[in-house]
Amino acid sequence: MQVSVGIGITNDCDLDCAHCYRPQGRIYQLSLEEIKGICERLEVTSFNMGTGESWLHPQFPEIVEYLAERGIKASMASNGHSLNEMPTALLRRFHDVEVSVDFDTAQGQDAFRGAGNWASVMQAIDHCHAHGIEVTILATLMNTNYDQMDGLVEVARVAGANLRVNVYQPVGQNDYMLSYKQFWEGYRRLLSAGRLLSSSEPIVNAMLGLDTLVGSPCGRHSIRFTPRRYLTPCVYWPHPDLTLDALEEMTAEEILDSEQFRRARHVPDACQDCPHVASCGGGCASRRGLLGDVNQPDIYCPLVRGETVELDFTLAPEKDLPRGSNVCTTIILP
Repeated sequence: MQVSVGIGITNDCDLDCAHCYRPQGRIYQLSLEEIKGICERLEVTSFNMGTGESWLHPQFPEIVEYLAERGIKASMASNGHSLNEMPTALLRRFHDVEVSVDFDTAQGQDAFRGAGNWASVMQAIDHCHAHGIEVTILATLMNTNYDQMDGLVEVARVAGANLRVNVYQPVGQNDYMLSYKQFWEGYRRLLSAGRLLSSSEPIVNAMLGLDTLVGSPCGRHSIRFTPRRYLTPCVYWPHPDLTLDALEEMTAEEILDSEQFRRARHVPDACQDCPHVASCGGGCASRRGLLGDVNQPDIYCPLVRGETVELDFTLAPEKDLPRGSNVCTTIILP
């Protein structure tokens, strides 16, 4: 079967952002041979690099060329550094790229990520556009920026980029965790300012009345590989129990049917009678797992509170952005 791969080839990074989920303390990385093993044992349709700054991997050029030779659609997320540093010939190998922007002003961005980061990101966007590379701004929705989501849509419009928004997940800390009201205010601002391309964040998809999912996309047709050699249904998944060694004896179907992947598809008891259960599946499984119990409904679900949420939105025309269907995320076109 065909699978989408999300992968951290390294956790090395030139920044040290407070909200980042990447492992700290030492550098981990997957070798070129390990990446070849993944692509030879699985039918990989897309290869999405994240976690650290991929350019800092010593075999990055060889990895990119190998993927191109196999005809695998490659994308990557960056804080700007990798996109500004890699040779143009390598950059052109990517189907699309993402740049991390979490605040709608240079002052806010630099205060959070480091002096000069806003300029670095904007340079990277211009560089990519000059070579015909599709660019998406990737933002993390947090309690520090939920009221700037409409501003980020405007940043994307001015930059000529798409906007993709992930909800902050409490990996190792919960300092930036959204309250229930902040979560929905963030989405109201986001949807009022831009056109909706897709939302695979299950609770949001349900409240929009789309019901276009079959539960969270994580653990269904995508596999995540971490720099520490773990296989997981989601990059945020707590307590992974499979390693790269599993590829020696398991098919893609068997991996997706393993215990941790089945746990990621678990539907909470309280959600069984919900009219949106077939699509939402109880909301984000990783968030439920990180908060202690995948059998509890998503904390952002209004229905278990006896409430409803009204969201006004306009649909955008279709666009080929691989991550839109492989992770819990929302993509907006300005």
